[in-house]
Order: sequence, then structure tokens, then C-alpha cells
Amino acid sequence: MAHFVIVGAGQAGQSLAGKLRGAGFEGEITLLGAEPVPPYQRPPLSKAYLLGEMEEARLYLRPEAWYADNRITLRTGTPVAAIDPAGRTVGLEDGTPIPYDALALTTGAHPRRLPAALGGDLNGVFTMRDLADADALAPAMTEGRRCLIVGGGYIGLEAAAVAAKRGLKVTVVEAAERILGRVASADTADYFRALHRSHGVDIREGTGLTALTGADGRLTGADLADGTHLDLDLAIVGIGIAPETALAEAAGLTLDNGIATDETCRTSDPHIWAAGDCASFPHAGTRIRLESVGGAIDMGEAAALSMLGDTTPYTPKPWFWSDQYDCKLQIAGLNTGHDAVVVRKDAASLSHWYFREGALIAVDAMNDPRAYMVGKRLIEAGKTPDAAALADPAVDLKELLRA
Repeated sequence: MAHFVIVGAGQAGQSLAGKLRGAGFEGEITLLGAEPVPPYQRPPLSKAYLLGEMEEARLYLRPEAWYADNRITLRTGTPVAAIDPAGRTVGLEDGTPIPYDALALTTGAHPRRLPAALGGDLNGVFTMRDLADADALAPAMTEGRRCLIVGGGYIGLEAAAVAAKRGLKVTVVEAAERILGRVASADTADYFRALHRSHGVDIREGTGLTALTGADGRLTGADLADGTHLDLDLAIVGIGIAPETALAEAAGLTLDNGIATDETCRTSDPHIWAAGDCASFPHAGTRIRLESVGGAIDMGEAAALSMLGDTTPYTPKPWFWSDQYDCKLQIAGLNTGHDAVVVRKDAASLSHWYFREGALIAVDAMNDPRAYMVGKRLIEAGKTPDAAALADPAVDLKELLRA
């Protein structure tokens, strides 16, 4: 009986395992996770969980009994030390080999950290990626403390929102000219800058971090590139993530912005697949990597089908979201290379629609689920609405679907 092994028990790994069973695979499935808990949702960690509004058990993607019910051997707290492609085994840290007929790598990503030379190893400096990070950070986020957020992307801004809601004095520093510079339009950045400042957050753009400073190994402040010194109690580093590729690299797999896969999620080794944040894939003449829950689910399921012999190319349908204060941002599509933005606004809703060479490619919807839904359907159908009609709030969005 065939044995499929999945290394990485996150969203992609759990989705892949579930799809294997749902698609009729009757062989053995082993899901290996380095963390001591079952697969769980990551987005609530920096939001509801950190605010104390969600218990740990509610983070779990499935009840623990689900794995046994579906004949999936889940082994938590089980880091993998190496892969032997020639022998088709994975080696655990204790030296135990696990043979496989097909292997999937869903190892995710790790947060980028500040180097020790910049004070990144000081006590009081945190990252926000996994459950252990959230558990370490939560006790430090007490009212009145001075908090620095390094990085003005979505990770940093979500952390800033939680810190402000918990009553901390928050400063965000972004070395680029504006927040959200890599991922959103200036219009969307303007909206979130104003939202944060309305909650008392000090946002400083075009201002790099020179170094974090400390005494007796503990964070006490930060020196900024403009000569400013900030006195601090804690700092949260939100400068992005990097794909977890160490196992793949040591096994000799091809890397290219992560573990390189073909259009069916297969790596350079014919018996190994990859999916989720760790994997890159061909798309629209280039190679991309999606850092999102949606991408992890979709690619994990596509990899499962590929492992079962389905050669249908994986076609991503990118979608993302971010919760900050009372705003839910929903994003459909990829805005890379956009050359025009249409703003649609009325008294109750706001959305920004991205175009490239006249074609609709993405939409940012702020507390506007209808705009998100319509935009997602238009993008997936390859339709582009009239820009003037789109900008006119008197035009019903659903009419654009019929055009």
C-alpha cells in the first residue's frame, strides 16, 4: 500500500492531507509537524487570539479526532532533519527514517528577523508568525507600554492595531516612502494611515531603523535614521517572511523564490511535491509565491490531486484579507504592475480597483464585501468593467457582472 508523507503541518499540509482522502486515496498518510500542536489558523494569532478573544482550541483547523477518523497519522512535535531522495525516506531528528512513495513539502515560511548587530536578539524584541510567538508576545502587551513596530506592511499594521487596542503607545517605522509600498496603492495606504492615526498610532514613513538599543540584554530604545531616539518597552519586527527551504536545499531540490515547482506542484524530484508559502510556481510568464491562506489551501489541494496523477495545471485564484480595528480589508487578484487605480466610494463603502493596460487585475475592498465578491468574479472570468461606471457609486456593481 502506498505511503504518502507530508512534511509541514500547517494550512497547506492539512488541506493536502484532507484532499488526498477526499479524492479517494486509500493508502497511508503521515503528516509531520514540528510544532507541538495540531494544524491551526495563523491569521487570528495577530488579531483575536492576541487580544484574548479566541481560545487556542478554536484556532485548530480540525478537531484532533478528525485525523484519526480520516486515517491520517498526525505526528506533532516531530521535526524532520533530512530528506533522502534516493532512498525515498525522511529522517527525523532522533534518526528515525520514514519511507515514502510520494512526499509533499508544506514547510511554510519563517519571519525575517533583525540581525543581532542591530539589536535583534535583545529581550523584548518579538516577531509574529506562529502560536509560540503570540504566546510570548501577549504578556508583554500591557496598557501604557511603549511599542515600536518595525515595518509598515500588513503584518506590522495588524500588530500595531492590536497593540493600540490594548492601550499601548505605538510607533510604526517604515523605511520606504510609504506604508504598504509593495502590496497596495497609495490610495489604500492613505486609508490605512489615516485609520491608524485616528487610533493614536504614530506612523513614520521614509524613516529607517538604525539600531535597537538595550541595557543588560534588554531592549530600552531605538535609534532611527533621522537621528530620533525612541524610549521603548518592546518592539515587534514585521519585515516580511522567507520561505522555509532548508530541507529542500539540502536534498538538492531546485530553489527559485522558494521551492521551485512546475505547473502541477511537482518539484525537480519526480517523487516530491511542494505547496503553500514555501513553494513558487509558474504564473503568467513569471514565477510567483503566494503568501496567503487561500494560496495554501488551493495549492495544497492541487498538489494532492497531482500526487494522485492529475496533470491539470494549478491555476491560482489569489485572495487575501486583513483585519485592522473595525476595518476588514478583502483583496482579490494580484495588483503587480498596475498602471491605474479607480476609486469607488460612497457614504458606506470604499474600494480601489487596479488596472494594467486597460484590464482589471485586482481590487481592495474596505468594509465592502460586495465590491470584493464582484471584483473576484470579474477577475476570475477575465472581464473588465467600464472604468467610468465602476467609479460611479450610482451604478449597481452587479450590473457590471452582466456587461
